[in-house]
Amino acid sequence: MIFQDFEAFVVGLTSRFTGLPTQEIEQAVRQSLAELVDLLGTERATLIELSAAPPAVVASFSHAVGEAPLLPEGQTLDLPFYREQIKTGVPLAWNHLPHDLPEEAVAERAYVERTGFRSNLTVPIMVGGQYTCALASGTFADYRQWTPRDVAGVRTVGQLIAGALARQRAETELREVSERLQAENLYLREETLSHHDFTGIVGKTPVLRHVLDQVSLVAGTDASVLLLGETGTGKELLATAIHERSARRKQPFVKVNCAAIPAALVESELFGHERGAFTGATATRIGRFELAHEGSLLLDEIGDLPLETQAKLLRVLQDGRFERLGSTVTRHANVRVIAATNRNMEQAVAAGRFREDLYYRISAFPIHVPPLRARREDIPLLVWSFVERRQANLGRRITRIPRATMQALQANEWPGNVRELENVLERALILSPGRELVIDSVLRSTGGPVDQSMAAVERAHILAVLEQAGWRVNGTGNAAEVLGLHPNTLRFRMKRLGIRRPTSQRPGTRRAS
Repeated sequence: MIFQDFEAFVVGLTSRFTGLPTQEIEQAVRQSLAELVDLLGTERATLIELSAAPPAVVASFSHAVGEAPLLPEGQTLDLPFYREQIKTGVPLAWNHLPHDLPEEAVAERAYVERTGFRSNLTVPIMVGGQYTCALASGTFADYRQWTPRDVAGVRTVGQLIAGALARQRAETELREVSERLQAENLYLREETLSHHDFTGIVGKTPVLRHVLDQVSLVAGTDASVLLLGETGTGKELLATAIHERSARRKQPFVKVNCAAIPAALVESELFGHERGAFTGATATRIGRFELAHEGSLLLDEIGDLPLETQAKLLRVLQDGRFERLGSTVTRHANVRVIAATNRNMEQAVAAGRFREDLYYRISAFPIHVPPLRARREDIPLLVWSFVERRQANLGRRITRIPRATMQALQANEWPGNVRELENVLERALILSPGRELVIDSVLRSTGGPVDQSMAAVERAHILAVLEQAGWRVNGTGNAAEVLGLHPNTLRFRMKRLGIRRPTSQRPGTRRAS
C-alpha cells in the first residue's frame, strides 16, 4: 500500500461522509469498501459487527472481487475465538492461514479451509466506549504480509465508516421514536417540559423540544456527544442532563473547561502527572480522565484544545489508555465523553486548528443547541423562572412584569443568549425596589432597545458586582461566583470591556485616612 495514496483516500472518505444524508450512508459504505479493496490489493473487505448473542458475528457490509466468496449483508458467522479477539481491541494480522491460527480457533480453522482464505487483517473499532465492530480485509489468491501502516490505515477507515453508521442509526432511531410518539399521541405540546423533566432547562418551543428529544435518545447509549452552539445557550445543562439519564449517572461527572486551562497545563489536567514530572510538580496528581472512570467527562470548549494535546486525547478515546506526565505506566479509563464548543468545528478542521480524526471521533452524535433568538417564545418562561429562583437571595418579591417590558425582552437579539438574559435580569432585580420588575436602565418602557448598548449594560453590571465583592475574582464570595462565570472568563470579559481595578482598590495601595 502506498501511504500517500492512502492519505488521499482517507481525505476523500472524510469529505464523502461529511454532511451526507442518512439515506445515502449505506451506499457510501459499500463504495468505500470497494475502494479499500482496490487500494490494499486484497480480494475482500468486510465490516464485522458483534451480534447480541455470542458466539456469532455479523457481516454487515462486504465487497469481494476475484476468487473471494462474497458475504451476503447480514450473514451470521459462528466464530467464537474471532469474536472474543475483536472484543479485546487488539488487531489480528494473519499472514499465512490456517497456519497462523491457534489451536483453540477450531471454528475459525474450519471456516478458513472451507473458503480458501490465505491472509486476513482484522482491526477492531471502538463505538460508544466498547469494541463492537471491526473492519477486515483479506486475500484468497496469494499470501500477504501485513504492515503496521496497513493496520493504522484500516483502523482510520473503520472509524470513519463506524462513525457514519452510528450517526445514521441514531438519527433513524430518533425519527422512529418521534413518529411513534406522534402516531400514539403520547404527549401534548403544552406538556413537553413535564414529559422530559429536564432540571434547569426551561422552554417549550419546537426547536428546544427537538433538542431534548435528541438528549433523551442518546443519553441511554455510550455514544460520544458533541454539543454545538453559541456561548450562553445552556450546553453544560444539556451535558448534565445526558449524564443524569445514562447508566453512568451514579458515577462521577467531571467537567473540564479547555479554554480556561493554560496550554502548558492541559495535558497534566486531563491525564495527571507524577511528582517531579516538571518544575512545580511537587506531588502526584490524578487527571480528569482517571477521576471520571466509569462516569462521564465534559470537555467544554474543546475547540480551544491545543493540537499537541488533541493527538493524545484521540488515543484515549480510541482505546481508553493513557500515561500520566512523567510516568511510563499505561493506565486505563472507561469514560463517556461529552464535548461542547461554540466554534465552527468544520472551519477549524479545514484551517488545520483541529484534528479531523478527533473531530469525527467526538461527533458520533452532534446536537445543535439553538440560540435564544431562535426560541423567543421561551423568554417569558425563562424570565419568570429566573426571577423566582433569584429574587429571595436578593431580598426582592416581584409579582408583576409589565407586558411592554416582556415584549421588549422578547424583541432583543441577546447575542449572549440565556446567560446574557440572566445577567440583565439579575441587575434588574437589584434595581427594582417594589413588586414590579424595572428594567428601564436596560430597555425602554415602550419595549424597544435603548441607545445604551448591551455591552455597556454588561459592563455596568460587572462593575457593580466587582465593587460589591471588593474586586475579588478568586476566593470566597468572589465576583465570578456571583456572576456564574469561571474566573478566567470574567478576566477575559473585563479586558474586553475595558474594566480595570481602581488604583485605590489594588493590593498594597494605602487608602487615604
